[in-house]
Formats: sequence, C-alpha cells, structure tokens
Amino acid sequence: MAETPAPQLSAAEVAGWVGWEIDPIDSADGGQVRGYFGDAGNGDPTWLTVKLGRFGGRLVAVPTRSCAGGGGRVWVAHERTVIRGAPVVDPTCPLLREHELTICEHFGIDEGSGRAAEVAGRPEGAVTSLPPLSA
Repeated sequence: MAETPAPQLSAAEVAGWVGWEIDPIDSADGGQVRGYFGDAGNGDPTWLTVKLGRFGGRLVAVPTRSCAGGGGRVWVAHERTVIRGAPVVDPTCPLLREHELTICEHFGIDEGSGRAAEVAGRPEGAVTSLPPLSA
C-alpha cells in the first residue's frame, strides 16, 4: 500500500499515544505503542515503535503518517500481517538511512514519496531518525 500525504503529526500528539493499543485496518489487537522516532533534522515524528505480543514480543516500526489516534487507540492504515512482518527496531538506537528505506519498502512507500523521498537523498549511513529523549 502506497503512503498518501497526511497532515504532519506533532511530537506532543504522538507522545500522547504511548501505551495505547493499535488497530490495523483489518482487525483489532495489533500491538501497543511504546514510543516513536523523530526526524534527525527537525524532530517531526516519523515512526511509531509498536510492541507485538503480550509477553516478550518484539518492537517494530510503523509509519506515523499511516496512523490516526483518539479515544485511547491508534488506527493504522495497514493490515495486521503487514505490521507483524515489519522490520524490528531498537528504540534506544537511531535509525540510519538504509534501515528507514528498508522499513519504507516493507510498507510500500516508494523512494519518490513520503518518508522514503525525505531520506533517499541523504548520505549513505546517515542517521535519519532519532528516538525521543523522553516519551
């Protein structure tokens, strides 16, 4: 699914989603928001970190531009299987250009649009997204 332009979410809004459950487009029970990454240049939210599974689980990245939050839940414009198959992230480490492009590819975001277009022109190995200092 290609990413469509959406209004930029504020860091404060996305930080407010931490602890909320996410609902994929085709089901409930998609995981729980644990944090987010922000653009290394301007701090705008780029990716939610979502914990999959109740016990242990793994953390994956979900594009913030595919999300809408309210009423204690975050709705994601991707199917559950897409979210479950998303690349794993370490919420304590920055994301590099190449990692972000891999995540974009997984979500069908081509290099000519959305987040992929924003990072594709940056140097190889560049830090493109940072975990928040506090969330």
